[in-house]
Amino acid sequence: MKLWTLHLLALYLLFQSGLSQTVVKSLPGLPGDLPFYLESGYIGVGELEDVQLFYYFVKSERSPKDDPLVLWLTGGPGCSALSGLLYEIGPFTFDYEKSTRDRPILKLNQYSWTKVANIIFLDQPVGTGFSYANSWESYNLNDSVSASDSYEFLRKWLKLHPEFLSNPLYIAGDSYSGVIVPMVTLQVAKGNEAGLKPKMNLEGYLFGNPFTNDDSDINSRVAFAHLKGLISDELYESAGINCNRDYININESNVGCVDDLKVVTECLENIYTANILEPNCMPQAPKSTVVDTWDPSLINQDRSLLLLPTMEAPRAWCRDYNYLCCYIWASERAVQDVLHVREGTFEKWVRCNRSLSYAYTVTEVIDIHKELIKRGYRALIYSGDHDMIVPYVGTLAWIERLNQTISRDWEAWFVDEQVAGFGFDNNLITIVYYAIFLRSNPFHICNRQGSGTHGSRIQAQGMFSDD
Repeated sequence: MKLWTLHLLALYLLFQSGLSQTVVKSLPGLPGDLPFYLESGYIGVGELEDVQLFYYFVKSERSPKDDPLVLWLTGGPGCSALSGLLYEIGPFTFDYEKSTRDRPILKLNQYSWTKVANIIFLDQPVGTGFSYANSWESYNLNDSVSASDSYEFLRKWLKLHPEFLSNPLYIAGDSYSGVIVPMVTLQVAKGNEAGLKPKMNLEGYLFGNPFTNDDSDINSRVAFAHLKGLISDELYESAGINCNRDYININESNVGCVDDLKVVTECLENIYTANILEPNCMPQAPKSTVVDTWDPSLINQDRSLLLLPTMEAPRAWCRDYNYLCCYIWASERAVQDVLHVREGTFEKWVRCNRSLSYAYTVTEVIDIHKELIKRGYRALIYSGDHDMIVPYVGTLAWIERLNQTISRDWEAWFVDEQVAGFGFDNNLITIVYYAIFLRSNPFHICNRQGSGTHGSRIQAQGMFSDD
């Protein structure tokens, strides 16, 4: 074999191995050098490392060697890590006042969790963001594959970054990652118990508005709507009796239940479910039956960019319009070059990939939570109090099934001497609810910052303390 052929083969194997890490010094749209450490890269997982998972890593701006290490898994499934990084907990976001349709501008995020933690933002499962596979078979996904790939990624990442092995480790995420986060956490725990290397300093896990199971999360939407005054007392009681409080397994021959849920659906169809206080500007997808309306598989229906504002016909501000900026920014070749994204590995960047071939094989993770509690791991669960996608009342319902003793009763917590939410401690589990304070905004083509789970934000301060 000729020497040049050997060189090409070596380059090909290196490319396929996923051993690709780049320190990013600056970003298009953000003036000057980055005031924090940002790394991006690929790590190969699975058989022959066929799956190449892309990640962003930001060091803590406080004390990287001492602060916790967090693996952040955005929900979906199929929503890019950039969604969490840009709109929720990352160190930079969009400056909507200065951005235009052609030129998104970035600014630093004063509420970033990277003020107090090292965070890995992972594009998972494969087919999400910039992650890709070399064979089509690897795109056949389910919950177990997603969790196993994320766990393998973390092991390999820590082998490449051994300086973080002693840092307290937390697995975190939001929305549908409420299924994946505890699965990955348990795999880390069992891996440590089995003596797998590297041993990880696992402390616990945390997530926001986490999807856990259909019974508590989907069914609780009716109770949530009633609590918030979106449906009447009479309709709530009638639907509860006629449907036996089961709004998922609907018998279409049960006329009373079907009729009640039709009215419930009509009451809620123009509500922005991610934050019921905000405008709903997206067109509603036609629903053929009541059963379709309450189908759990539609929990993370992404309607972004179905209808975008124009300068000629501005509409009221909507949170979904903010996502236009990330589509423009992440699709720029200059951005992809800085991040060292591999050309030809994906057709088009999307915030949430709804074309994944994904099987929802795990129906609930209550037993996994119980296993983690037995092992003594800490958990933090936080919920926006106006989120109807995964309502806090459903989260409360499955937490009660854990049968834990309350160690600190319901009480308010404060930010700047103002009540910001409420919460309680349930033995090793801390539950936090937080309020949303709205300001009126002028319309902009790329508008205000999205903030936190399903349109809410919780600050980093105190997230990893012993309080």
